[in-house]
Amino acid sequence: MALRRVLVLPLLLCALLAGCAARPDGTAERDIRTAVADWSRVPPERLAGIPLEDWAYEVASVRRDGARAHVRAELRYRLAGYDAAPGGSARELELKLVREASGDGARWRVTADRPAPGALPQLWDQGPVSEVRGTHSLVLGGAGAPDLSAIAAEADRAVPAASAAWPRPWAGRVVVLVPGSLDRMAELLGRPAADYRGMGAVTSGRVGAAGPVPADRVVVNPEGWAQLGEEGRRVVLTHEVTHVATRAATTATTPLWLSEGFADWAAYRGTDTTPAQGAPALARAVRRGEVPAALPDTGAFAFGGDPDALARAYEGSWLACRLIADKWGDAALVDLYERAGREPLATALEETLGVDQAGLTSAWQEGLRRELG
Repeated sequence: MALRRVLVLPLLLCALLAGCAARPDGTAERDIRTAVADWSRVPPERLAGIPLEDWAYEVASVRRDGARAHVRAELRYRLAGYDAAPGGSARELELKLVREASGDGARWRVTADRPAPGALPQLWDQGPVSEVRGTHSLVLGGAGAPDLSAIAAEADRAVPAASAAWPRPWAGRVVVLVPGSLDRMAELLGRPAADYRGMGAVTSGRVGAAGPVPADRVVVNPEGWAQLGEEGRRVVLTHEVTHVATRAATTATTPLWLSEGFADWAAYRGTDTTPAQGAPALARAVRRGEVPAALPDTGAFAFGGDPDALARAYEGSWLACRLIADKWGDAALVDLYERAGREPLATALEETLGVDQAGLTSAWQEGLRRELG
C-alpha cells in the first residue's frame, strides 16, 4: 500500500495545481484545433499583397498547460503561379485561453507563431516582406533588402538565358528571396554566415524528389550582391536560375562538376568572357604547371574550405562543359546532363559523346593547357 500512495500523490498534485503539461481532453483539443484553423484563414499581415494560396496549418500535436497550449504543426502554402505543390514549414504555436469581453465564456487564441525547434525560419519571420513582380519573376525582400526592382529586372533577363541553354520544359519563372543582410540569409538557409560570404546568390531546392515539388528559391546575399558589377550580377543570377531550370533532371547521381559547370556555361554563354577571364584561379595554377589530374569531385565543392581551391573547382567545371559544347555541340551537353541524372556517368558519356571519362578528362586537360597556359 505504501507504493500506491507514492504513485497517487503526484497525480493528485497535478490535478490540483493544473501544472503538469499533458494532452488536453477531447473538448479542449477540439477548441484548440478550431483556434488554429481560424488562425490559418488569415496569413500574416506582413505578407499582404503576396500571391499566397492553400495557406493551412496541419496540426501534429497539442499540449495543454492550464490556460495555455502549445501546438506543433506543419504550415502548407503555395505561391500562386510559381509553386507546383505546397511548400512545408514546421511551426510551433502558442495559444492562450482568453475570456470574451461579453463575459460569455472563453476562447483559445494564438499568441505566438514561430519556427519549430530545428526548423528553418521563413522570410516573414525576419520582419515585414516587400514584393516586386517581374515578367518572369517574383522577388520578395526582407527589411533592409537592396533595390528589388533591379533584381527583378535581372531575373527577367536570366530566365530567357537559362531557357536558351536548357531547351527542355520547365516553369520559366523564378522566385527570388532577398533578406536584409548576410546573417539573415544564413538564418534562412541554416548554415554559418561565413559559408556565403563573397557569394552573390545561392539556390535552395531538393533534387531527385518524386512527384511535383514547390519551386526552388534563389536566395540573394545582399552583401555579396552589392560587390558585383552589372556583368557579375547577370552571371550570378543566370547561374542560379539555370539550377532552377534543370532541377527536374538533376538527381543525386548527377556529378557536381556537371551541375555547376552547366550552370556557369549557361551564364557565360553568349558573352565575350574568355577562359582566362572567367577562370583566373585555374589559370594561375595551370601556368605553375599544376594541371588538375581529374575533373572536380564532390568534395572539391565543399563550403568553408580553401576559397582558391573552390574557385578552381567551379572554373574547371565550367571549362569542361564549355569543351563539351564546343566539341560535341550544345545538344550533346544537354543530353549528357539528362542522362547523367538517371544512369551511370560512364554510360551517359558513351551514349552522348562516344568517349569514356578518361578520354573526356584528357581532352579537358589539353584544353586547359592550350587556353590557360
